[in-house]
Order: sequence, then structure tokens, then C-alpha cells
Amino acid sequence: MTGAEGSLTVIGTGIRARHLTPESLDAVREADDLLYLAAEPQGGEWLERLHPNARSLEGCYVEGKDRRLVYDAMVAAILEPIRSGRKVCAAFYGHPGVFVTPSHEAVRQARAEGFPARMLPAVSAEDCLYADLGIDPGLSGRQSYEATEFLEHPRPIDRRAYLILWQISVVGERRTVSSPRHEGLAELAEALLARYPPEHEVVVYEASPYPIADAIVERLPLGALASEVVTPMATLVIPPLER
Repeated sequence: MTGAEGSLTVIGTGIRARHLTPESLDAVREADDLLYLAAEPQGGEWLERLHPNARSLEGCYVEGKDRRLVYDAMVAAILEPIRSGRKVCAAFYGHPGVFVTPSHEAVRQARAEGFPARMLPAVSAEDCLYADLGIDPGLSGRQSYEATEFLEHPRPIDRRAYLILWQISVVGERRTVSSPRHEGLAELAEALLARYPPEHEVVVYEASPYPIADAIVERLPLGALASEVVTPMATLVIPPLER
């Protein structure tokens, strides 16, 4: 049933299917259209079982295309049915506000055009990281940066706190790519070795999207990071050097 006025609700599906909050599930059920971006095929199949008008945004990705253009295409796909008076739910993997450019832009544009738009909270990879690694950021603090941003615009590092660097598989890459950029990881490792000793233990982490599988937790000395083979969803965790 089409509503009299278009609207947008952006939700996150969490890292695993059971992470979907009751509030977000209500938003899915109340929507006329569900547009989604899933990290795994099973996630997309699950969302399509939840809603009869579920459509993937995966087609916006084109190998080698500038990511900004990809995000623009996603935003356009989300706004189109809203302008036709439909209630749209846009679902993104993890938390919709964390490293998800089109979610923020879709909410901004919808509001600018006078449509009701909101974003609901969700379970993020960082939430899983704290649970899987047994880290309490309240004890020592933490600094968190996207890896390319960290490398291109260096910040002062507090070595008494955890340092978390995201998207380490595509450091320096502005295009849409399906394979890790190993030279970027080597550049990142070189920059970190200027601040930490090579023997300092770091963690390459990836949250598990499956309830029956453990998270990927690879512990290694920082000096070995440049030669590490990382997955597209990998995150680097550097524990405090000084306590």
C-alpha cells in the first residue's frame, strides 16, 4: 500500500541476522519498499524473505568506478520511490551510520526535499570487536580512524589507548575494487612503525557474520603486518603500548 507522503527510514542489519533490532524490524514491515545492501548473499536472501518488495543496491557497484559515483547512484535509487509517495526502508550491513556514506546522504537529501527521514541505531563491527577481543574502551580509551584518512592526514597518537584502523584492505583506494590493495597496507605499516616498535603485537580482526563461526582474530607483530594477507572486511587493532 502506497502512503500519501513518501518517507525514509534507514536501518542497520547488524553483523548477523539476529542483530536486527525490534525497532528496525518494525520499520521493515511498515515500509512499501525495502532497499538493501548486504555483505553476504545469505543476508540478502533473508531480507527478501522479510519483505515482498525488497531490492538490492548491489547493482550500483561497478568494478573500477569512483566510489563517490557509486554512492550517488545508491542515493538516487533510494530517493526515487520516496518522491513517488512511498515509504522506503533502506537497510545497510552493520550500523547504517558507520562508514556508510549513502545512508547519511540519503537522509540529508530526503529532509532537504521535505520528506520525513530518520536513521535507527544498530549493532556495528566495533560493538562485535569489543565483545570478541574482550576490550573495554572505558579503561584505557581508544582512537578510531578510517585507515586511508589516518595515513593521509596523520593525527597525534596516544600510545596509552587502543588504536583501531578500519578498511585496511583498501588503503589509498578511491575506486570500487573487489581485491585487497597490498601496497596500501605496506604504506600503513611503515607509518605505524614510526610510532610503535616492530615487536609490538597487533590484531587483524574481522567480525563473523555467522552465528556458528568464530570471528577472525590474527595476532602478529607489527613488523609482520606489511606481508599479511587481509580480507576485505579486516580491521586493525593496536593495543596500548604504555599503560
